[in-house]
Amino acid sequence: MNAIADMSSPAQSSAPSASATANASNAAPLIEVRDLRKRFGDVEVLRGVDLEIARSEVVCIIGPSGSGKSTLLRCLAALETYDHGDVRIEGELLGYAERNGKRVRASQGEINRVRRNVGMVFQQFNLWPHMTALGNVMEALLRVRRLSHGEARRRASAMLETVGLSHKGDAYPAKLSGGQQQRVAIARALAMEPHIMLFDEPTSALDPELVGEVLQVMKQLARDGMTMAVVTHEMGFAAQVADKVVFIDQGRIAVQGKPRDVFHDAAQPRLRQFLQNYFDRNAFWTRGPDDNPPL
Repeated sequence: MNAIADMSSPAQSSAPSASATANASNAAPLIEVRDLRKRFGDVEVLRGVDLEIARSEVVCIIGPSGSGKSTLLRCLAALETYDHGDVRIEGELLGYAERNGKRVRASQGEINRVRRNVGMVFQQFNLWPHMTALGNVMEALLRVRRLSHGEARRRASAMLETVGLSHKGDAYPAKLSGGQQQRVAIARALAMEPHIMLFDEPTSALDPELVGEVLQVMKQLARDGMTMAVVTHEMGFAAQVADKVVFIDQGRIAVQGKPRDVFHDAAQPRLRQFLQNYFDRNAFWTRGPDDNPPL
């Protein structure tokens, strides 16, 4: 049995997100990216990216370091400006506006309005060290959403329960493991009631033993129908959970498709080379006559 098959065994497998399989092809894209280009100085990091993400779809973005994966995600969250192309969130142009027939940079207020339904979780947890787990989740609810203290506390407590940390509300970050801190960060993002969640390598800063608890939370979000774009090196997670896998290389989408097609029928040479860096070549590519498709 090959490596992907092992990761997708019945004891560990997780069904794709709730309604994506049935509805993704008919739904208007929640996120639409057209000919996206981004340059840092003389280096063009994104070189004409086209991508659609349907409502309730889980898209895993893989690729080598420096290929533009995180930059793409940051453009979707308006944390980076882009130089060319369109990013539309629920049909609305992000980052720019049309005025008098010309395209101009949108005001910060306009940007915030368009991205109000986008949540993001980073590699680093970025928790306030002087606030408890509950306080960290409440902060944006109080300052950005301007909820009452009681309502913010109620919602924050519910989100901590969602990520399995209802018993850690009074704990400070220094007393939490890395996995617990990342789950608090996920709860903080979920508390804002986003329509889409962006994850930028959320397990890369964790000890291997703590990765699973974060991935389990993300799997549950997928089952609940949350739209997700996930930059990850966790190939097992991508194989089990993604509706679509996108392979980015040198600033372009080189391959995109269903996990089975990307991982088992990787005809594109650069993709094959990339995958061979993660799996033993014989175990990954050799399939016996009794092997069933893993996905």
